[in-house]
Amino acid sequence: MRRADRLFRLVQLLRARRFATGEQIATELGVSKRTVYRDVADLQDSGVPIKGEAGVGYRLERGYELAPLIFTSDELAGLVLGARIVASWGDAELAAGVGSAMTKIEAVLPEALRRLVLETPLFAPGLPSATAMAAEVALLRRAIGERRYVHFRYGREDGTESERDARPLGLYFWGRKWTLAAWCELRADYRSFRPDRMRDVRLLERRFDPDADGISLAGFVAKRDPADVDRWEWAGEKAHGDAHAPRAGARGDDPRG
Repeated sequence: MRRADRLFRLVQLLRARRFATGEQIATELGVSKRTVYRDVADLQDSGVPIKGEAGVGYRLERGYELAPLIFTSDELAGLVLGARIVASWGDAELAAGVGSAMTKIEAVLPEALRRLVLETPLFAPGLPSATAMAAEVALLRRAIGERRYVHFRYGREDGTESERDARPLGLYFWGRKWTLAAWCELRADYRSFRPDRMRDVRLLERRFDPDADGISLAGFVAKRDPADVDRWEWAGEKAHGDAHAPRAGARGDDPRG
């Protein structure tokens, strides 16, 4: 947990309770009591009215409020809808992360805006396919973050399969479908892969460094061709290209595989 997040949670914990010991706070935050004492001292030095002392316990003076966040109704609607899309179509860690973020936002919103969040009539229900892909998306996100190769079997539309080792560079969500931007070792070129066609995905110990050889997401994006949009078609639905969609040569169901 980042220190800024920990300090925020500490203040929220004291707001919710009349009194908390250092040990209770440490357990809640998953840190040592020494860390709690240091964090409390830093908050006190910054002007947060926390009363108490190490070995006894702490309380927050009544009436203390964090500075309220002010959003327009459209800004809030966008945040809520985005959070609901991630919760429905992302993996479990993303869903938990966006839920935690919205809780933090709601905690410091004025009451009128908090009601707007709860009453926003915009929804993004998931489908069984979203749940089925969640594990693959989570693993691919991890591989991208750790710059590690992945190995998988890839099923093509014609029913054939091939073994692939690839550098995962980025994930694109097209509304109901994800694609992985990658460098394919088999083809020695940029390719896009659909997670719903990837089987037995494994994270390899082998790592890569985009700065060392120039094989990167920027290189993938540079190969995009507006005329290539028609390649992004699934069951009669076209995913519309944008500034970050792949150029020709960065293909998913490439005729060459």
